[in-house]
Amino acid sequence: MSLNGKAYIVGAYEHPTRKAPDKSVAQLHAESARGAMLDAGLTKNDIDGYFCAGDAPGLGPFSMVDYMGLKVRHVDSTDTGGSSYLIHVAHAAAAIAAGKCNVALITLAGRPRSEGSSGTQARNYGAAAPDAGFEFSYGLATANGYGMVAMRHMHEYGTTSEQLAWIKVAASHHAQHNPHAMLRDVVTVEEVLASPLIADPLHRLDCCVVSDGGGALIVARPEIARSLKRPLVKIRGAGEAVKGQMGGKVDLTYSGAAWSGPAAFAEAGVTPADIQYASIYDSFTITVLMQIEDLGFCKKGEGGKFVADGNLISGQGKLPFNTDGGGLCNNHPANRGGMTKVIEAVRQLRGEAHPKVQVPNCRLALAQGTGGQLGSRHGSATLIMERE
Repeated sequence: MSLNGKAYIVGAYEHPTRKAPDKSVAQLHAESARGAMLDAGLTKNDIDGYFCAGDAPGLGPFSMVDYMGLKVRHVDSTDTGGSSYLIHVAHAAAAIAAGKCNVALITLAGRPRSEGSSGTQARNYGAAAPDAGFEFSYGLATANGYGMVAMRHMHEYGTTSEQLAWIKVAASHHAQHNPHAMLRDVVTVEEVLASPLIADPLHRLDCCVVSDGGGALIVARPEIARSLKRPLVKIRGAGEAVKGQMGGKVDLTYSGAAWSGPAAFAEAGVTPADIQYASIYDSFTITVLMQIEDLGFCKKGEGGKFVADGNLISGQGKLPFNTDGGGLCNNHPANRGGMTKVIEAVRQLRGEAHPKVQVPNCRLALAQGTGGQLGSRHGSATLIMERE
């Protein structure tokens, strides 16, 4: 079943906090949900579908539906890490098309900054995970896993640290206009390279921020969307994929976007050249580079030159990206940045991004999410949206 035109994003809200020592995770979920409802012009009585991932506390949808006082007839707790929320949009559209619900709420929230997470700790997914005995006993951490991917890309294609730094530079050019961004200072390539080395070849400024916060989206039936006083943002295409170690045939030179991207473009009936704005998951600079190539915005191995030519900077390049500053400068709530990628794409399509970074007459946008470990197994989700 094609999702093209089956549902619309009618509400989007990014929680303004970046540190919330006085709030619970459930409270951040609820405040984000309320913000999205107000944005859409709806109330909690209009919500009959609820979607969340592993960041939701307690028993996930059961706990949050009860906490927020919702009465729903459809729930989904798919968890693919940072890509979950893009997949939720697609799953919500499918549920709406199947008549399972009319108005779906999707929420994200977390407090990693208040809880002392840095991304440098070893990740333990539990002793029951089939990979635990083979990999995580060696202390694979997020940062060194991505550093390994960056090193391989450099080995295969001659990519340089200077080229990766241009991704941070582009994000900082956008973040300067965002009053909520954690890092608002414009940086240079030299400053990125001068920042401390975290996991060779990645420097501190190659890494995303760690923040508390949250966000929410509301997806609705077409007729409901048209009854609301908001610009129409249609879901045009979606794709999802999982990439693992493939029985030992490890290849670190591409991500799951190589599969989720083509699926989304095929469903939407458009090509990478048609996209006017892209929200690209940016846990690290290498994450952006890999996905840009895998989505087809440039050829494999040519991402370094593409970003170093300034193509990601709004008003200058071919592919304005992450105009809120992204995870590299603005916000990476709950260590899961996929939600904010959809939110900023919606802002661009509505013409509600900051005037300094708004893409003129933005009609077609892409959001790309990654969850898990780019250096081992991860989920990928691509969402293509259109201003109708």
